[in-house]
Order: sequence, then C-alpha cells, then structure tokens
Amino acid sequence: MELGVLAALNAERTARRATILVTDVASGVQRLVKTGDMAADPLAEALDRQLRMAKSGMVEADGRSWFLTVQAPHPRVIVTGAVHISQAMAPMAKLLDLDLVIVDPRTAFATAERFPDVRLLAEWPDEAIATLGLDAYTAFVALTHDPKIDDPGLEAALRSDCFYIGALGSRKTHGRRLERLSAAGFGEADTARIHAPIGLDIGAVSPAEIALAILGEIVSTLRGPRRKPA
Repeated sequence: MELGVLAALNAERTARRATILVTDVASGVQRLVKTGDMAADPLAEALDRQLRMAKSGMVEADGRSWFLTVQAPHPRVIVTGAVHISQAMAPMAKLLDLDLVIVDPRTAFATAERFPDVRLLAEWPDEAIATLGLDAYTAFVALTHDPKIDDPGLEAALRSDCFYIGALGSRKTHGRRLERLSAAGFGEADTARIHAPIGLDIGAVSPAEIALAILGEIVSTLRGPRRKPA
C-alpha cells in the first residue's frame, strides 16, 4: 500500500468517515474511495452493498475481480433519557455491537446502579454532544418527553449527519415538538428526518418491546432492507 493511501486511510479513520480500498486482483492496482465519492464510482452498487454490511469482500464486475476492503466507523447510539426504555436498550445494544451512550442531567435517574457497564453522562445534552460529536455513524434517540432535555439534542442531531434520529412521543406530542423546532429555524425537510412515533410498528407496549422496536429501526436504517419492495 502506498504511503499516501495509508495516510488518507488513517485520516478518514480518525475523522470517523467510511472508506473502501478497491484492489484490482489481477494487477494489484489500488484506489481509495471516500464516502462522498462512492456514488460516482464505477463500482458504486457493490461499494454501497459492502459498506452497508460493513464487511470486506470480493466482487466481480466487467469480467474483472476486485477486493473491497471496507473501513467503517463503529456505529453508536446516543440516547437522551436514563429511563426504563433505555435501560432495556442497553443490553440489547451490546448484543448488536452498538456503542450506547446515555445522556441525562437528572442524577437521580442517571446512576451506575440503573445502568451498569454503560457509558453514562449526567450532563445536559448540548454539553455532552459538544464532547461526543455527531457523525454519519451516530444514531440519536430522544426519550425523556422533556423539551429542556430532548430539544437541544434533537437540534444538534438535525444539524449533523446522524444516520438516524428518533424521538419518543405521540403524534400530538410530536406536533408540538415540530412547532418548537420550526420556531428554532428548522424547516420541514429538516424535521422529516425525525422518526416519530419512534421505532418499527410492531405494536410495542412494554419498555423492552419499545426498545426492540427502536433498535430494529436503527439497524434497518444503518444496514438497509435485505428485500426490495414487491
């Protein structure tokens, strides 16, 4: 691998941006494809497929063999709300190999006893997010029902490249949320990114079921559906 390619790989890794190193198996010639360039690449469909799976692999195109080395940041989920739903999400996220961070300034809720082995930040979301950062491999989930806690996080998420944004609440609650976000300067195209009501429609009732629905929607957004609509 050329030193220039290696330096570019390391720079993209540090910035938490995905890249794919494309190697012509016959000639050994390599090229590095960054996220913003993938759609225009001759192997765009294969690149997108491998990137969504976050797996390297061999592909065939135009009678030639290519090895695609995928470098993708580890996906993470930032949640505002140390609540029952996020308690249920924590072990599920671990099983799914998702890095979970809980943010809640209410120290009575944000305790290590309630969230063992979870990164827990007893801070206001704007402070926590300034430290954590948001990127295309981050999902943001708002669960408190408290605008003072959820709204700053949602505003930061809408200004970012988060691959998923979700907010708990009824349609009426979400309607009021949209009014507040509109007053804060966000248009319909911005707020349309918010999944609300949050989670896949599986008829979830209990905190564990709602957690399952949320994580299912996050995985679906991250990986893409396996089956194309009929």
